[in-house]
Amino acid sequence: MQKLSITKRLLCVGLLATLGTSCVSQDQYQRAVELGETYQDQNHRLEAELALMQRQRDSLESEVRSQEASFLESGGVDDNYEDRISQLQDQLMNLGRAPKDIERFDVDGGYVYMIQDKVLFDSGSSQIGAKGKQALIKLATKIKSEAHGRIYVRGHTDSDPVKRPATLKRFPHGNLQLSAERAVSVAAILTQDAKIAGRDVVVMGFGRWDPVSGNESRDAKRLNRRVEIFVADASDNR
Repeated sequence: MQKLSITKRLLCVGLLATLGTSCVSQDQYQRAVELGETYQDQNHRLEAELALMQRQRDSLESEVRSQEASFLESGGVDDNYEDRISQLQDQLMNLGRAPKDIERFDVDGGYVYMIQDKVLFDSGSSQIGAKGKQALIKLATKIKSEAHGRIYVRGHTDSDPVKRPATLKRFPHGNLQLSAERAVSVAAILTQDAKIAGRDVVVMGFGRWDPVSGNESRDAKRLNRRVEIFVADASDNR
C-alpha cells in the first residue's frame, strides 16, 4: 500500500509539472492513478516471469553439468585407455611428418582414427558440415566392413580458453562442453546416418585434459584439436 501511495504522489507531481498551473481534474487524476496501477501490475508479472526463467536456466545448467560428468564417467569402461593413448603419442612422435587430416593408427586392442577438427567443425562450433558428414560416413563404412567391439568417440580441444561471447553463449562451460558436444555430433552421424548400432558407441568429452602434444605452438595445438574414434577389437564385447 505504501508503494501505491508513492506512485499516486509521483503521478500527481508529474501531471502538475506537465500542466503547469492549470487545474488537474478529478477524472484526469483518477486515470493517471489507474495507469500507474496497471504499470505496477505489469512490472510484477514481468518480475515473476524473469524469476521463473532464471530458475529454468539454473536447472538446465545443472543438467548440462550432470551430462558432462556422465560423458567422462563413461570412459571408465576402457581399462587400457592410458596405454592406448601412450601408444598413439609414440606413433605421432615417430611419424617424421605432420599427421594427415584423417589418419588411422593401430594400437593394442584395436585402432584409432584421428580426425583434425578443421575437417568437421568451424572454430568454436559443434555443427558438422556436409564434407565432414561425408567423411564420417565413409569411415563408418570401413568400420562396419570388419568385426569390431565398442567404438569410443572422444572429443578434444587445445588449451586456449573459450573467449568469444557468441561461443561462450553456446558453451558456457567452455572447452569441456565443446569437446563433449562435438563427440555427440560425431556419434550421432555414426549411429543415425551410418547405422552403426548405438549400443556399440561410447561418447566422451575431455576438453584440454588429454593432449597428444604440448600446447606451446600452433602446430601442437592443432594436433590437440581433434576427435578420436577408437575401434576396439571384436573380442571387446563390453
